[in-house]
Amino acid sequence: MRMLCLLFSLLTLIACGEAPAQGELPESLPTEREPFRWINTEGATIATRFSAPESFVRRGLEENTFGHYLRFQPLKPDGTEVHLFSGAPKANQTAHAAVLDLDVGQRDLQQCADAIMRLRAEYLFAEKRYNDIHFNFVSGFKAEYSRWRAGERISVKGNRVSWTASRGATPGYTAFRKYLTMVFSYAGTASLVHELKPKPVADILIGDVFIRGGSPGHAVIVVDRVVQPEKGEVRVLLAQSYMPAQDIHVLRNPSAQDGSPWYTVADFGEGVLTPEWRFRPDELRTFQ
Repeated sequence: MRMLCLLFSLLTLIACGEAPAQGELPESLPTEREPFRWINTEGATIATRFSAPESFVRRGLEENTFGHYLRFQPLKPDGTEVHLFSGAPKANQTAHAAVLDLDVGQRDLQQCADAIMRLRAEYLFAEKRYNDIHFNFVSGFKAEYSRWRAGERISVKGNRVSWTASRGATPGYTAFRKYLTMVFSYAGTASLVHELKPKPVADILIGDVFIRGGSPGHAVIVVDRVVQPEKGEVRVLLAQSYMPAQDIHVLRNPSAQDGSPWYTVADFGEGVLTPEWRFRPDELRTFQ
């Protein structure tokens, strides 16, 4: 049991890593949350809370797509703080523009990559695409939800991971969440980065992920996208969880003078600066 706990701790560090080294972030970040003049405080989803910038439009999406699912994620009331899995407020309350209405669990597991896997898995579960729900452990083991749903369970003994028989099919949501807890315990940025396909920043879409695998590592996901029709300029919203495990939240743009959360894709050539991490433009990936 002690060895298993040590392994859990190691994988937690792999998932999101420690705080970025000095130089990853700008020299200063705002210490207070500025008034958000560019939101509809009554909006209950990402699409209704965050208005498109002037002259920008949201392009329509099919209702059964991952992009539509993310764009219409429910949000907690405006002004809600980000809380850790323990229930304590996050120390930095200046990084977020909104908090997703999605539980974080009671263990320090749903960190950065885990939050992205959670959103992807929840979408596929809602669409009944059970065979498409699978994630790899850092060890390389493929954790397929279809096998878990059929009643098998994953056994971890030291470095050995295998499927074992259980008591029968478990198709319900409670068992699905237990499957995700197992995935979060043994997967992270170090594994997810290899499951995603690299793509050019110019082709960025909702559901794409900026990810750096390893320790330290981090990941954020694109949750909305708008376009300026005449000029073709694209802006996006990004969301993350972080370490320790915490509410998934829509990020502010630290480079925006008005505190806006919209990121201009044309600026990504120099790197993608978020409130708590800096990504390289070549770290954009997408689900296959």
